[in-house]
Amino acid sequence: MNKLHIPGRIWVASDIHLGPDSPATAAAFFDFLEQARLQADALILAGDIFDAWIGDDAALQPEPWLQQAMDAMKTTAARIPVWLGRGNRDFLIGKSLLRQIGAHALPEPVVLATDAGQILLAHGDEYCTADQAYQRFRRIVRNRVVQRSYLALPLRLRRGIANWARSRSRHSNQYKSAVIMDVEQSAIAHALRTAGVCMLIHGHTHRPARHEWTMEGCKYERLVLPDWDFDHADTARGGWIAINADGARLQQY
Repeated sequence: MNKLHIPGRIWVASDIHLGPDSPATAAAFFDFLEQARLQADALILAGDIFDAWIGDDAALQPEPWLQQAMDAMKTTAARIPVWLGRGNRDFLIGKSLLRQIGAHALPEPVVLATDAGQILLAHGDEYCTADQAYQRFRRIVRNRVVQRSYLALPLRLRRGIANWARSRSRHSNQYKSAVIMDVEQSAIAHALRTAGVCMLIHGHTHRPARHEWTMEGCKYERLVLPDWDFDHADTARGGWIAINADGARLQQY
């Protein structure tokens, strides 16, 4: 199991889904980064920072929205340590982007040694085991041979494939039950036992909450990160989890 020791005040966010069609979300995220620079000792972005990431070469001559996002994260990384995780939409984030913005790669999954104790952190899609079709797709796209083949394609073609995949995902999700698209308790229990910890933080499901239960005589907690949408949602939403010596707290807009 990957381990990472991060003392002090840690802020964790995920599922921002930055892209060319989300300027208000980007503005809220940039404000959040400014707050993090002033109030946190470390920042973790635990996947789906981007609505899609088609390869680090997209950052060599970035579109204006991407340049702004990279500049904001670079400014933050110059002030406090920043870790970038890989979600189901931006699992192709590589070393080149990390170097450009001065961030560290977040191992997945990882046990954080914090002032609040040990916490298992993951993006969360790996725990949605009831959605077998998605898990098959996840295994395929995480295959290094498949990734190398995709990254060898022209940038324009990759962008078209990514747009098609997002459209297909939105369509298929309309016919999936809410239960299937949520995490499985058995997968959560297995992950916690394997890691040997009592708290899990994850995103992906867009269902922010704190869950508590007792298992085998021990108390467990699961905190779910919110997604961000200030452009298309009926009510703007976003947030993060703040970790310090007093524990882990869910903060929502």
